[in-house]
Amino acid sequence: MTYAQGQQEGRKRIRLGLFNFKEGGMDLTFLILVFLLLTIGLVMLFSASYADAFVRRGGDSFYFISRQLIFAVIGIVAMLAISTFNYKVLERFAYLILAITVFLLIVVVLYGFVVGGGRSRRWIDLGFITFQPSEIAKFALVILFARMINANYDQMHTFRRGIFPFLMAMGLLAGLMMLQPHLSGTLIILSIGAIMMVIGGANLKWFGLAAIAGAVLLGLVVMIPGVISYATVRIEYWQHPELDPRGHGFQILQSLYAIGSGGLMGTGIGMSRQKYLYLPEPQNDYIFSIVAEELGFVGASLILLLFALLVWRGFVIAMRCRDRFGSLVAVGLTTQVGIQTLLNIMVVTNTIPSTGISLPFFSYGGTALCMLLAQMGVVLSISRQTTMEKA
Repeated sequence: MTYAQGQQEGRKRIRLGLFNFKEGGMDLTFLILVFLLLTIGLVMLFSASYADAFVRRGGDSFYFISRQLIFAVIGIVAMLAISTFNYKVLERFAYLILAITVFLLIVVVLYGFVVGGGRSRRWIDLGFITFQPSEIAKFALVILFARMINANYDQMHTFRRGIFPFLMAMGLLAGLMMLQPHLSGTLIILSIGAIMMVIGGANLKWFGLAAIAGAVLLGLVVMIPGVISYATVRIEYWQHPELDPRGHGFQILQSLYAIGSGGLMGTGIGMSRQKYLYLPEPQNDYIFSIVAEELGFVGASLILLLFALLVWRGFVIAMRCRDRFGSLVAVGLTTQVGIQTLLNIMVVTNTIPSTGISLPFFSYGGTALCMLLAQMGVVLSISRQTTMEKA
């Protein structure tokens, strides 16, 4: 090898500080899928929100989309910037990220405020911006579990190393989120954690024991006075929302009307009828109902296909990564998108009870969108590193 060739090879492989320097680039397929979903999401957000914004926001039809566009730009800049960073730095700060997350969750439990007339304290108000610490908790869990699995990979089959510390971490985060209460966030945290543990090599027999313990705990919970009656009412109105069409069943019935009205090809972009103050908060958790109404079965299916391709591509990046930490982070972050999408679709179609789960890239929420795009930047960073190490 000549001196010039040696210099060229060195430029391909060198990593300095936080940055990855190499010839080549990020995974363009993953990047294109992110931009496609974000673009479609912004278009559908405007379509779903302008009527509600005009009536409830003083005649400003652009209230929601103007704010979401600002956060989208910030998120894109953050995503592209983070894609140039060396993701392995996150492994060193996993416990610090966890500590900050726990602190923020405690703050929101004690001093958080309620939005939209609900009963859950999920938001922290900094004066110039509000955000949900639960969005940070999902990221913190992925980074922490990736580090723990990487450090204890050879002992993941044991209870001491492969189950107990993970249950403690999940229990801490899930417990603080339930105090808000934030059931949907808790479900996502537990789902991501369980999937990462299985992929990391945890013995499946321990999951069976955990299921038995959970069943026993559930049995004890339902013995608390009032819990059975409350749960019964929830299940009854979930299965038969028509029993209370103006109360408990109103939102899900309007959602099903919207989905059914879309038919095969939809009513057309901007032509939804349910968004005209029939479906409550159409720009948030139930935005997919408007998507299905305006784009129909075909359009809604294509969007779900894009989500599936994004998750698939994230898994491809994970499989091509040559270090275990990066592979696990890519799996965890793309799994989060998949789980959240799946649960949101199940809620709007009344497959499961409503739990307040937003649709990634589509639902209104600036800080959530920024956090999501930042996480996609981490996946892109992993794809860059993979390309560099292959060079």
